[in-house]
Amino acid sequence: MENVRKLPEVKYQELELFIDNLEAPKESLIQVLHKAQSIFGYLPSEVQLFIARKLDIPASEVFGVVSFYSYFSTEPKGEHTISVCMGTACYVKGSEKLMNRLESELNIKSGETTKDNKFTLKGVRCIGACGLAPVITVNEKVYGKVKEDDIKNILNEYI
Repeated sequence: MENVRKLPEVKYQELELFIDNLEAPKESLIQVLHKAQSIFGYLPSEVQLFIARKLDIPASEVFGVVSFYSYFSTEPKGEHTISVCMGTACYVKGSEKLMNRLESELNIKSGETTKDNKFTLKGVRCIGACGLAPVITVNEKVYGKVKEDDIKNILNEYI
């Protein structure tokens, strides 16, 4: 069951203004979803329903697009997203141990966000930096040849 959250009205107004200025709103669902996610940080069901009403399209259509594209998130993300590459090269060189260490340090599992909304942790298929394996990223910053003992220092950069 989704937690009931009260989202700021000013953010809805910003999204409404964006939609109202589109030339063909009904044909701009993905563009609207991108904007909504940039405004709210994620796409909870109440935002999806708002979009459906504003675009005068079925809520199931909005939900279908949100659930199809992995880019869209229905859960809030932390201030910093930590991605652990689980591609073959990184996995062989210990990315699973890095993931375990991060889960332990942050007290969350992969796919979750810390209670203070500081960090979101996730495993990704391949970052495309196999020569630096094992690799993690924090937001857009890449950390290569990471060892378990490096984790605490990396996290301290963002605390």
